Amino acid sequence: MPPVSFPGPRIPLAARDAAARLWHTSRMALESDLLIDRRRLKRGIALWRGIALAAVLGAIVLAGLESGPARSLLGGSVARLSVSGVITEDRDRDRALASVAEDASVRALVVAIDSPGGTVAGGEALHRALASVAARKPVVAVMGGTAASAGYMIALPAERIFAREATVTGSIGVLMQTTEFSELLDSLGIRAEALRSGPLKDQPSPFRPLTDEGRAALQAVVDDLYAQFVSMVASGRRMDEARVRAIADGRVFTGRQAIAAGLVDAIGGEAEARSWLAAEKGVPASLPFRDVADDDRDRLIPRLLREARKALVSERLSLDGLMAVWHPSTLGWVRGGGE
Repeated sequence: MPPVSFPGPRIPLAARDAAARLWHTSRMALESDLLIDRRRLKRGIALWRGIALAAVLGAIVLAGLESGPARSLLGGSVARLSVSGVITEDRDRDRALASVAEDASVRALVVAIDSPGGTVAGGEALHRALASVAARKPVVAVMGGTAASAGYMIALPAERIFAREATVTGSIGVLMQTTEFSELLDSLGIRAEALRSGPLKDQPSPFRPLTDEGRAALQAVVDDLYAQFVSMVASGRRMDEARVRAIADGRVFTGRQAIAAGLVDAIGGEAEARSWLAAEKGVPASLPFRDVADDDRDRLIPRLLREARKALVSERLSLDGLMAVWHPSTLGWVRGGGE
């Protein structure tokens, strides 16, 4: 059976060729556009990969610059430890100072002090840590408004001590305070009882007066700690103990008076300290400062907690335990204020 065909308009050959050429041209244009877009995308990806790689390399370089060997190649740095408020024991701070002692890129240490003192044990711990640094590299102390008692103690390992003319320093001594209100309790009809293993276990006590035996025992502790403090001053300032004891009666000195007493070397601040390091120790004044801080020092919550603790522990209050602290009743007047 022959194929069935339907009559219809015949498309001219020229028209079909024109349509084919148009389709081919459109396809070529589309493929060209796709190729261009693909190249643009590749260039964009390459650009961002380059930026990411540069950022990673930059971070690596910065980390390398913070390392000890890199700082040594760049000339090193000068470490700075800022001590303010009440001085207590701080293991993180002491570990940071141990790292400073070991780091060959740190050429010297400047200790900036603005403290009325603190616990005897806290002052001793910081004194020991600074002495360890001073055994390996130059240490300079710079006193601010106050560097008294334990605040003065921690300046002693320094080879050079600078103070302002109006700095309040000295107050070499040890303090133990207690409160006893047994008469108040008696007036209120309240009686406190204590079961103790020995007669001195509850000395001192807020519930009964000190006994003669208890007073003598506690005074012996204060005297021994005082002798340790005097020995630190004599060793640090290269003075006879008899001369130290003559001025170590708890009195405070201005910066100018402290120079005359042999407790301070010169008037000045950080600029004078850097000049001295450059002239006497060959530590260029152009080297940057590197602040000594423990790992959490810049974290918000630990920093807020630390500052809150310092705010709650007023310089005018006595803390539990033995203190090497200066806390006059007119502290506001001494600082230039008025009450």
